[in-house]
Amino acid sequence: MSVAYGELKPEQDLIALLQHAVATGVTLLDTADVYGPHTNEILIGKALQDGVRKKVELATKFGALVLADGSWDVRGDPAYVRAACEASLARLGVDCIDLYYQIRIDKNVPVEITMGEIKKLVEEGKVKYVGLSEASASTIRRAHAVHPITAIQLEWSLWSRDVEEDIIPTCRELGIGIVAYSPLGRGFLSTGPKLVDTLTDNDFRKYLPRFQPENMEKNAAIFEHVSEMAARKGCTPSQLALAWVHHQGDDVCPIPGTTKIQNFNQNVGALSVKLTPEEMAELESFAAMDVVHGDRYLNIHPNTWKDSETPPLSSWKAT
Repeated sequence: MSVAYGELKPEQDLIALLQHAVATGVTLLDTADVYGPHTNEILIGKALQDGVRKKVELATKFGALVLADGSWDVRGDPAYVRAACEASLARLGVDCIDLYYQIRIDKNVPVEITMGEIKKLVEEGKVKYVGLSEASASTIRRAHAVHPITAIQLEWSLWSRDVEEDIIPTCRELGIGIVAYSPLGRGFLSTGPKLVDTLTDNDFRKYLPRFQPENMEKNAAIFEHVSEMAARKGCTPSQLALAWVHHQGDDVCPIPGTTKIQNFNQNVGALSVKLTPEEMAELESFAAMDVVHGDRYLNIHPNTWKDSETPPLSSWKAT
């Protein structure tokens, strides 16, 4: 809503969408201080008025910051953790953050140190639950030993499945919830290859490896298979892709993002799509890890991106 996906919509339209989502039954809103930066938290804060706050769990993140030259940095030192939390509380207009994530791991600061400061924030009542985003299995274990981790946020969709090897099993072993971002493959699983033709220069997807012509041409087959199956099921491709995530288990919560009420309503419709084990297996055969062409992010392979010192968007200038 506030950065990265092309032209921004009017604030009043976005607030109306957020409040419509909550009225429909959505109970989790996810943001971060780096979205904008800062403007998305302010937007969420405005949408939380008139009793909305009592109806939702509010998640935000810290740890990535945009520097003056547009480059990115990652920080997990205690002073920054505390300052970031206080600033998010102010922008959101709340006394407590329900779920506070470290968005990326600072390799210059042991995660135990970062978690120690967040633990203090929990004890002070400023944070209720703690999460990590894009952390490795070993980092999750180390952090969990300092303070219980409630949720791990990671990219998980039909065409982003590398987390199934060790991250998902680790979460389930430790009883940690799984929050799947980009469950629609950043729009690819909704509209397919033609999405590329609609991307503006300030839409960072235009520069991602998977969206480059040579890769998109090969990935088009994935969308074709999903579309064919969706037609058989009487639903849209995006509903089928979301249903696949929903069927991963009760410990999984996808967070599809949108700026349009009609797309939101379509996403909610995915809850009524039922999949048999055979259909799940068929879907997974369309997009096995060795079938998808192109990395998830710029210049960084999925297997080495976790716990990276610099966020994957480091070569993209924020606007």
